[in-house]
Amino acid sequence: MVNIVLFGPPGAGKGTQSEHIIQKYGLKHISTGDLFRKHLGEGTQLGKEARSYMDNGKLVPDEVVIGMVDETINEHKEAPGFIFDGFPRTVAQAEALDKLLADHKTGIACMIELDVPQEELKKRLLERGKTSGRADDQNEEKINVRIGEYLTKTVPVAKFYAGQDKNCKINGVGSVEGIFGDIVKAMDTHY
Repeated sequence: MVNIVLFGPPGAGKGTQSEHIIQKYGLKHISTGDLFRKHLGEGTQLGKEARSYMDNGKLVPDEVVIGMVDETINEHKEAPGFIFDGFPRTVAQAEALDKLLADHKTGIACMIELDVPQEELKKRLLERGKTSGRADDQNEEKINVRIGEYLTKTVPVAKFYAGQDKNCKINGVGSVEGIFGDIVKAMDTHY
């Protein structure tokens, strides 16, 4: 089983690139954003709890996220591996994910880090907000909170995986195909 973390700030292109990675490598996609939206749409208790954090641009508590991820892994044990999109977002989550995967007798092969300047992120998110209907993409103040949360709480995750020699930094600005080509080179080193 091969597992990768697709990492980057909101608007870096994780969703777009994950589609290409899934198609090429056959990995099962785990996006915490998608998991949250599923629970929000179904009106579950977990969804209601997550909404109170997400609406303010805050991170959902680790135990809630880890529980959802574990549930998804258990539902797809036949998968050749997983691509974690937008998760882990904190070192505590990375440590919990390592433990969870070890319990499933597997681990993270590499972390693909999409690097995009802040002004480009804001531009992308505001543009996405025009078509996605997502409230958190339509408000510049909320976008700034999300980017701030990423910089203070999430960037240390890259150092965590670098310490395990698993961090592959990719320039996230350019054509989708060009960026994907760089991702494939990095993944083929670890796959």
